[in-house]
Amino acid sequence: MGSKTATEAQKYVWEGAIPLQIHLHESEVTTLPPPSPALILAPRIGYLPLLVPQIKPFFSSTLPPGSDTVWFEYQGLPLKWYIPTGVLYDLLCAEPERPWNLTVHFRGYPGNILTPCEGEDSVKWSFINSLKEAAYIVNGNCKNVMNMSQSDQSELWRSVLNGNLEAYIRVSSKLKLGLGGDDFSIKLNTSSLKYRQSAADAEASATIKAGRIPIRLYVRRVNEDFDDVEDAPLVDNWDKVSYINHPVEIHDNGKCFTLGDAVKALLPELFPDKSLPNDSMSLPQVEDGEGSALEEASDTGRARSPEDTGESVRECQDSCSLSETADVKLIRIQGIEPKLEIPFAWVVNNLMNPEHFLHISVYVRVQEPITV
Repeated sequence: MGSKTATEAQKYVWEGAIPLQIHLHESEVTTLPPPSPALILAPRIGYLPLLVPQIKPFFSSTLPPGSDTVWFEYQGLPLKWYIPTGVLYDLLCAEPERPWNLTVHFRGYPGNILTPCEGEDSVKWSFINSLKEAAYIVNGNCKNVMNMSQSDQSELWRSVLNGNLEAYIRVSSKLKLGLGGDDFSIKLNTSSLKYRQSAADAEASATIKAGRIPIRLYVRRVNEDFDDVEDAPLVDNWDKVSYINHPVEIHDNGKCFTLGDAVKALLPELFPDKSLPNDSMSLPQVEDGEGSALEEASDTGRARSPEDTGESVRECQDSCSLSETADVKLIRIQGIEPKLEIPFAWVVNNLMNPEHFLHISVYVRVQEPITV
């Protein structure tokens, strides 16, 4: 999002919403008849705790006494509040569910599964710390985020809360975290559907300048065999999801770097027979100094994001310990299933989330070894 004007794809992402049907958990219902579910549109780029002010009025008259500790679950699985709502939906709903039926709790926070959340303040500082992390990956430091004025930081956060893309671009462009407009996007947007390009031109125009791309990859492992994605079993615990917080490094060699190339770089063991040119990409390892730099970047006394504290983050080698018989069944970004041949420059510039991370959900079928 380095450009100061929004593309059509960015507008679709920011306007994207998921219809939710929120049910109050039966253990917290104190009236008869029980309250009707709350129907609400949840922004894809938003976070579930930000919906509480709209949801609570539906259920306040029936709640038992006590202090509110709001959390959500889907089919018995407590939902991690710092993962964007759209990413949760893409990851957990193999077959899109409309409306998405969630259960809300105002009591009994599962502190053994979820990190504490104190409402909007926790979400805001998780967002800001993720932005710092993205800045460090892109620039090698996060001074541009640390040096933001209080008014700019507030305006940036309000733009996310209100889904105001133009205001967001106006403020975030000062951070200089964008990759620059790739020629593929520019030509596609100016000529719309009438534009036709030869394969050679497309490859040349889809190049992207060298850099490190902040990626959050969610790998949903499924042991059962299934042909249709909608037959994938539910995720009943977070151990079935590997979370990889890892950049992809791209070198400017004049070649088209595709989404498929990026996925191969992140999950090389899923593509063992397909050699990857060493001069086109690599996975940089995070040095010890980088972790401490990110820690120092967090404001003293303020909550750091769960990603920064390492919750649910595993080393890539552990997260990717997949069988050679594993195969990718589905890749989703912002609710779409893009072709792997699409230029990665376009994906990054148009489909990243406001904290400058590209969130990718991958369904992988892994055959369990036969035991005798």
